[in-house]
Amino acid sequence: MMEDMKVTAGYDFGAAHAAMRRYVDGNILSGVSSVVLVGRDLVDVNCVGWADKEAQIPLRVDHIFRVFSNTKLITSCAALLLFEEGRFQLDDPIEKFIPQLANRRVLRPDATLLDDTEPAKGSITIRHLLSHNSGLSYGLLDPGTTIFKAYNERKVLNPATTLADMMDVLADLPLVFHPGTSWEYSVASDVTARLVEIVSGQPFDAFIQARILDPLGMVDTGFVIPEQNRNRLAAYYAGADIMEPMKPGLTRTDDAPYPGAYLRPVPRLNGGGGLVSTLPDMVALIRSLLPGGPTLLKPDTIALMMTNQLPDGVWIRFARIGDLPGRGFALAGARILQPSLFDHPDSVGELYWGGIAGTQWWISPKANVAGLMMTQRQMAFTHPFAVEFKRLAYEAVKRKG
Repeated sequence: MMEDMKVTAGYDFGAAHAAMRRYVDGNILSGVSSVVLVGRDLVDVNCVGWADKEAQIPLRVDHIFRVFSNTKLITSCAALLLFEEGRFQLDDPIEKFIPQLANRRVLRPDATLLDDTEPAKGSITIRHLLSHNSGLSYGLLDPGTTIFKAYNERKVLNPATTLADMMDVLADLPLVFHPGTSWEYSVASDVTARLVEIVSGQPFDAFIQARILDPLGMVDTGFVIPEQNRNRLAAYYAGADIMEPMKPGLTRTDDAPYPGAYLRPVPRLNGGGGLVSTLPDMVALIRSLLPGGPTLLKPDTIALMMTNQLPDGVWIRFARIGDLPGRGFALAGARILQPSLFDHPDSVGELYWGGIAGTQWWISPKANVAGLMMTQRQMAFTHPFAVEFKRLAYEAVKRKG
């Protein structure tokens, strides 16, 4: 895919590049790679800093990143490919395919015991799964809660178990709200990956290889890094203070999310966060969702994929942050309905999402702009570097226009 990384001249991204250099020089990021597209044309490709800070290996376009929740975009596309074939409808109850998830119960408000529940008012649907308003949780972002403790005690995210095993564990756990009534980031993408397996009759990795990765030439994307490519895996770092993202200091943490991750196959084909990828591979995926050439999904499906699915007055929300007003959620990521003070005004209508280690993508149909950022810093999903880069990228495109 490297031959597809040629840049169209005429745009000045100097301010965006200088901003990313400040984060690297300030020991806040080890390195960051980025691309910006106008239409399907690459108008900026930039790598700054280190793939391996200790060994002083400069970051290159072909370095491999732990993309974590960027995986969700591929999982959503996989499900939508089957939807296009008429294999299911978005409002089908999930128990039609995964019987273990029938007859859900919901934790009562402020419940401190796992059995303090009431019957769900309706089934989880496939639409709920794709838009994270199913009532499922994650066991990652809300420490101290009843459901966080339960997810971790039951080892919902155990990589040594299969997606099928995961459904059996979820069968005994309550939801945190009635399906369709609120929003919580969750294991819904893993349930979606299991749905893909059941409907297609293939393991999840085989399906995405045949239907997405191979057709798009995404040669470096997968659940396992071949031995000959391991020298291209970027090092992974933790910041100095999880509550102060701009505090300088990086500590290498290559054994996250667990020792040996990505070096050998594991039973869990994690549809919510298990893939590694590269900048060129992710460009190929993003480009395949843009008009002006062949697309992975039909145009009507892509339009649907980018449509907010949350009820009026429901925004996405995160523990410690709370509601993010103006942020809805579509079938493959968040949607900016009302730009915040930190967003560029041209970002209205943008679809975006990213991984917990700072890999992010966005598509803005109204502005005809898309982009990617890749770094490897723990808990960097909402880090200021991404907000600043996107704002400066929008401004660079606007100046040229």
